[in-house]
Amino acid sequence: MNTCPARPVRPARPLAVVTGAGSGIGAATARALSGEGHPLLLLGRNTARLEALGLPDAIVRSVDVTDGAAVADAVREAESLHGPADLLVNNAGVMLLGSVDRQPVDEWDRMLDVNVRGLLNGVRAVLPGMIERRHGTVINVGSVAGRKSYPHHTVYSGTKFAVHGMSESLREEVSPHGVRVVTIAPGAVETELLSHTTDEAVKADYQAFKDSVEILTPEDVADAITFAYRLPQRVTLRELVVAATGQAA
Repeated sequence: MNTCPARPVRPARPLAVVTGAGSGIGAATARALSGEGHPLLLLGRNTARLEALGLPDAIVRSVDVTDGAAVADAVREAESLHGPADLLVNNAGVMLLGSVDRQPVDEWDRMLDVNVRGLLNGVRAVLPGMIERRHGTVINVGSVAGRKSYPHHTVYSGTKFAVHGMSESLREEVSPHGVRVVTIAPGAVETELLSHTTDEAVKADYQAFKDSVEILTPEDVADAITFAYRLPQRVTLRELVVAATGQAA
């Protein structure tokens, strides 16, 4: 007679897709969702970082979100193993600060490609199925810089204003189908985003601001994301702005 105790069964949770999952907010969100029992599709450009998270039931794929076909293929693969995607966290993004009169044009292109077109590629990959099932949630990571302007943020802020505008329009478009669209707008967060800025003077000014305030951690934002998703499907938290208490602007 087998007297071994039964192994606990993880609650059946639907597939969640997280873009930009290799670090920062994406990695923290992946850990939080995994902790709640969700199988995951983790997308990012650095496979080693995705694998280093060591999360169970996680498919990791090195995918640039600007490649719509690659994003769609990864989603189809994950759905064939774990069932339909019920949550997309569109987190992948780049922040390249600088003055418009001096900033390299290729930095504008990169922000527009990743922050705007990349977000749309994620939406396109999951939305038809969500509409068909009349169930699902898209969470787009915007920014406080998508609600107000800051010096040296012109192009970055423009892409985040686009995220907020597209998210609200999409919400109106899909709400009759039972699908939720949520915008999470963080203030300054302790991530690697600033390190990608090539203007050293602008970077130094922003770092000085970060050092003056106890800014958000990626886990703080992940908590906001999971809170919005946990609400009943009939409830949409349309936009959630979360920032450090000491961040005045």
